[in-house]
Amino acid sequence: MDFQIQALAPDPFAPLFEMDDAQLAARNARKMTVTAKPGTPCRVSLCDAEVGETVVLVHHTHQPAKSPYHASHAIFVRENAEQAKPSVNEVPQVLRTRLISVRLFDEDAMMIGADVVPGEMLGTVLQAAFEDESVAYIHLHNAKPGCFAASVSRASKPDAP
Repeated sequence: MDFQIQALAPDPFAPLFEMDDAQLAARNARKMTVTAKPGTPCRVSLCDAEVGETVVLVHHTHQPAKSPYHASHAIFVRENAEQAKPSVNEVPQVLRTRLISVRLFDEDAMMIGADVVPGEMLGTVLQAAFEDESVAYIHLHNAKPGCFAASVSRASKPDAP
């Protein structure tokens, strides 16, 4: 079954780059300069930030559903990042090169399955997961250190939460 990986939209994060340290701290965020690559995966561009680039590390609600799985965690966003738009069944390199936690959710936002897989196997795992009609959407997390990476929907359905 075909899948579509979605990157986060840049607009909610753009104002963070204009804030000072105190304003960022009030929003559970911190501006940083990247010192190593890989290691700072942007959830908007779905690329690792380059050394010397400015990023914001911000607390983000990636699972807004009203369920026991409502969740948030820290994510990185690159300054002036353009939203990635992967093709159907495309797995961006930032995901292919990491160990990925795959979390399957049903229409009620209840987790109905999970696995941890090497990123190079992710495409096959996502296609197989969507063969099960009870899987409404999937969330991907970096297994090390565990931050939200992206959401995934069936290619023929609207965006996942």
